[in-house]
Amino acid sequence: MINLTINDTPVSVEENATILQAAAKIGIRIPTLCHFELDCFSIEHRTGSCRICVVEVEGRRNLAPACCTPVNEDMVVKTNTIRAINARRTMLDLILSDHPKECLTCEKNGDCELQNLASEMDLHHVMYEGEMSTYKIDLACNAIVRDLNKCIMCRRCETACNDVQTVGILSGVGRGFDAVVAPAAMMPLNETKCVFCGQCVAACPVGALTEQNNKYQVWQALNQKGKHVIVQTAPAVRVAIGEEFGMDPGSIATGKLVAGLRMLGFDKVFDTDFAADLTIMEETTELIERLTKNENLPILTSCCPGWVKFLEHQFPELVYMPSTAKSPQQMFGAIAKSYYAEKLGKKPEDIICVSVMPCLAKKYEASREEFAPEGVKDVDLVISTRELADMFKEAGIQLEKLEDKEYDNPLGESTGAAIIFGASGGVLEAALRTAADWLTGEDIKDIDFNAVRGLEGIKEATVNVAGTDVKVAVTSGLGNARKVLEKIQKGEAHYHAIEIMACPGGCLNGGGQPYNHGDSDILEKRKEAIYTADSDLPIRKSHENPHIKKLYDDYLEKPGSKLAHKLLHTHYTPRKNW
Repeated sequence: MINLTINDTPVSVEENATILQAAAKIGIRIPTLCHFELDCFSIEHRTGSCRICVVEVEGRRNLAPACCTPVNEDMVVKTNTIRAINARRTMLDLILSDHPKECLTCEKNGDCELQNLASEMDLHHVMYEGEMSTYKIDLACNAIVRDLNKCIMCRRCETACNDVQTVGILSGVGRGFDAVVAPAAMMPLNETKCVFCGQCVAACPVGALTEQNNKYQVWQALNQKGKHVIVQTAPAVRVAIGEEFGMDPGSIATGKLVAGLRMLGFDKVFDTDFAADLTIMEETTELIERLTKNENLPILTSCCPGWVKFLEHQFPELVYMPSTAKSPQQMFGAIAKSYYAEKLGKKPEDIICVSVMPCLAKKYEASREEFAPEGVKDVDLVISTRELADMFKEAGIQLEKLEDKEYDNPLGESTGAAIIFGASGGVLEAALRTAADWLTGEDIKDIDFNAVRGLEGIKEATVNVAGTDVKVAVTSGLGNARKVLEKIQKGEAHYHAIEIMACPGGCLNGGGQPYNHGDSDILEKRKEAIYTADSDLPIRKSHENPHIKKLYDDYLEKPGSKLAHKLLHTHYTPRKNW
């Protein structure tokens, strides 16, 4: 342990800790813009680029950036001297001098760390007026908006893209006044190998990176005559949206979510969990077939569009490995525009399908050409958890005060296996529950596969399924996926099945979830809520969902049938890796 003194208070911290961390241990908050960390994923960005966190260190001539200065034995630190405070104010003034003053119309209004810091430091006018940067806003892709006029060069997005996700498209471009973080040659995001996971958006402290706003289009759809407008909600949404309304992190707001969506005016409110159960039926059938034939192993899950696009760009030689099953979002849309449309007696084009997702890559996924058969999209519009919260607030809906309501049927009934899709390891565990029953022909009671649970980036386990040892791996965060896939390529690792999610921790930490500003405790509580919701349900295996059984009996015939393949399966496309 290292012993030091901060503001006349002694503190002991581990070696390699920073002044920022040491101060936090004794309840001293040092402001910063560029620093963020996720303890549970061992992720930390400590470049000291913003210089807002400067402090005085005895014996040091210049001020020290607290976020990247390691502690030393007997170090004496002052965090609140006039010199340090004036330096912070000057740095903040300089940042504001080249930052748009359009806070009221900015997507990050109310969630902007720069805005909050200016308020904290009582800055109410710009000290340094002068030339302003001017860049064209990148609106080319369907998921993310990039406004470099608002970039403050904190480089948090660069860490998220390059170090955490290893996608590698963001870096510092230009010098001095013209410096920003952008793709090489300032290319639009849709011309790069960006996977649209949204982790850069979650990391950005200002409005330089935000999601494509689809709220207005949803409002238009809800008021469009002659259209049957339905909505589906992903499992991770229900354990996070309450945070936007003052509910405790991890609050399960399923019933209130349904009630709020009905009040917005949707004709039917359905659950993506229904389609998650459907995904397990198709994906587990494929898993058992590959295990039986001992070919095309390991099978890789295909629910996450960010991960799928990562594979297409960076491991194109492995495109045969993922399950061909569509994601639950796309399966839901396909069934809504076929089976459900026929039951209603409506044409597919007269149904507008809206998704509420924790993920920005889902916006991109819905726009992929293969998901618009005969020119009719499976899913018409995708909004994030944050966007739905905005819509509720705009409509005056106080979510926390609503009475719980139930999803509509037939596409609203789901099982515990579907709910756990929201957490890392959940898809694989759901598949193992069904595989165990199908392979033994029995109703297996011990269905909690705890070995694949948790927020760790890479989890490995050997699971006994019907007397067969199945070697599995679970990864979240694309940097971890890369490690596992490279081992497979080198012949250093052998698995039967692998679940991969683009976002660290899985969908509960998706790029469209409420901003948690690196609070790993919030993610833990969301995860716990997911498994609580699973254990509370009477049916916890996908193949036991009565409405899934009816769908196959009345329409699809059986998992893997010709019609099931037409509606519920897809293909992957090798893409350029730049």
